[in-house]
Amino acid sequence: MCIISKTVVKSVFCLYEYKVKNKGIPVTAELIVYALVAAGLIFWLRSILGTRDGEERKNNVVPLELNSEGKIVSVGGDASDKGENKAFLIEELAKTSKGNMSINGQAAEQGLIDITKQDRDFDVYVFLQAAQDAFVYIVESFAEGDRKTLEDLLGADVYKAFDGAITAREEANETAVTEIHAIKKSEIVEASLDGRKALVTVRFWADETSVIKDENSNILHGHPEKTTLMRDVWTFARDLKSRDPRWMVVETRDDGDGDNEIIPNTH
Repeated sequence: MCIISKTVVKSVFCLYEYKVKNKGIPVTAELIVYALVAAGLIFWLRSILGTRDGEERKNNVVPLELNSEGKIVSVGGDASDKGENKAFLIEELAKTSKGNMSINGQAAEQGLIDITKQDRDFDVYVFLQAAQDAFVYIVESFAEGDRKTLEDLLGADVYKAFDGAITAREEANETAVTEIHAIKKSEIVEASLDGRKALVTVRFWADETSVIKDENSNILHGHPEKTTLMRDVWTFARDLKSRDPRWMVVETRDDGDGDNEIIPNTH
């Protein structure tokens, strides 16, 4: 399976405003191949959540196997063998977790099935894989203060909270360094339709390291070598009638069992 680097992801996100920074340097064959790969990936990336991360994640998520036709193969078999019956995949995942993916409860299961009736392209495995990618990318982009990336992935209210937290950190002359080492589990806990809007809530468990430093690089909070379990619950939303295929994060909150305060709560 191809590994997509964070640099490629950023170039895909902002492809329409791409600029050649190294003017005067000959365009090499390697650069041409790199650009073609990035352009080709944009359709795949934006068709899910608008984001991917890659080798910097190491083993952050459990990738799904692709067959020779590029279609996702679930643990229970080739998804294409089930035809358009996406509900079957949901029912199977609700019964038995696959890798680090699961569905919790009949209400969430039924909500997902309702979504498939309105959006025949919705695939629960593809969604969860992309949600894991987005989780890693958003958490690390928040630490980096990358407002542009966050604005592309977050709903207006959530972005406002994240932007405020970044501003407060900047005014205090503090910097954050966060790395997600592995997503242990992603579990859909809620799913519903609100008119034309689909809402899917996912609980994440992730191993991470996080530190806050002052202006002199002294560590104020956290430990760069101490891995802790991050638990957060995020809600993704998409207008099923919109041409924009992205699922945006419209709510973030702790899971009720404690919160390490890395990500602002917007509940």
